[in-house]
Amino acid sequence: MRLGVVAVVVVAGLVIADHVDLNEYVLTPGDAQAVDPLVTVPAGMGHKVHGAVLLTDVYVTQVTALSYLRWRLDGNAQLVPATTLLGPGTPATEMLTQGYLDMAQSQDAAKAAALTRLGYSVTERTAGTLIYGVQPGSPASRVLHVGQVVTAVGGTPTPDVCAFIGALAPLRPGTVVDLTVHQDRVTSDARQIPGAVVQRHVRLTSWPRSVQEPSTTTCPGNIPASHAYLGVQVETQKAFDYPFPVSIRTSTIGGPSAGLAMTLGIIDTLDGGHLTGGQRVAATGTIDPRGDVGDVGGVPQKTVAVEQAGATVFFVPSDEKSTAVAKATPSLHVYGVTSLGQVLSILHRLGGTVPPSHQVSAGAS
Repeated sequence: MRLGVVAVVVVAGLVIADHVDLNEYVLTPGDAQAVDPLVTVPAGMGHKVHGAVLLTDVYVTQVTALSYLRWRLDGNAQLVPATTLLGPGTPATEMLTQGYLDMAQSQDAAKAAALTRLGYSVTERTAGTLIYGVQPGSPASRVLHVGQVVTAVGGTPTPDVCAFIGALAPLRPGTVVDLTVHQDRVTSDARQIPGAVVQRHVRLTSWPRSVQEPSTTTCPGNIPASHAYLGVQVETQKAFDYPFPVSIRTSTIGGPSAGLAMTLGIIDTLDGGHLTGGQRVAATGTIDPRGDVGDVGGVPQKTVAVEQAGATVFFVPSDEKSTAVAKATPSLHVYGVTSLGQVLSILHRLGGTVPPSHQVSAGAS
């Protein structure tokens, strides 16, 4: 009888522990998949791809009291504090939406970088102030959501972040301000869906003690930081004019780290399909429209994923090469890179067919 009681108590304790979320997340190896099936270009412009360019991701899971020890003992898992992953002001409920938004922006930059390298003209322009994060309990939390775009504050156009900051700068706590908001939303397949344009009214407050008030801005013209509090994290919304439509259809993959892989996949599809020389090539790294490669997270877990997918070449940001090499077996050749041009030069040496360099850039307007 006593043993039965103990067993019930232990089982109940395990059930409870499995529902107690800790303030940590764990990164584990995700999937590595070919990019070319995800890319759609106009009829007659695409080519059969020989070999493959792989993008890779990681799984992000909140740690429970029950799973903590298991993840600590898993050599392919990385425990990350919630504040490191989310930042100081991002609630967990916004993480997925922000990830899909990052992916949407990454796809735009990948298309611009790839088409520019292929000699096409791509025009970049500002299209408003993008809401990237909303502080819980802030004035903005009642009227704004991640993915929406503010194009005017009190009737003053806000085509970029500095215009937005400048429009708020002279306002005092207690002021009711009118915001022109495009109610756009982002989907789990990283599409930004345009929404209705509405007017939203919000009363600004004083900065709460829990949130640090900025003293300066990086905007030109010495624009002062506002002393009134709205409670948003913002970015400049970019829009691109491409010479023809290119789409990349991902599903439930967030973050910007597939930018380099998507760029290579688009080039491979449009330029003959022999970019990799028939090899399975993986890549991770952010990309900007000029083709510069930036750092990413989860490189150890991504290294495991691409090896499991049969990749023999792995491009990573230069600063993270040593991290990938430490996880790689001798069959996986890791290259640290800083630019699309550098990647293409390496692929050429490895037997790939690489498009010539063009002096066309993604212009701003």
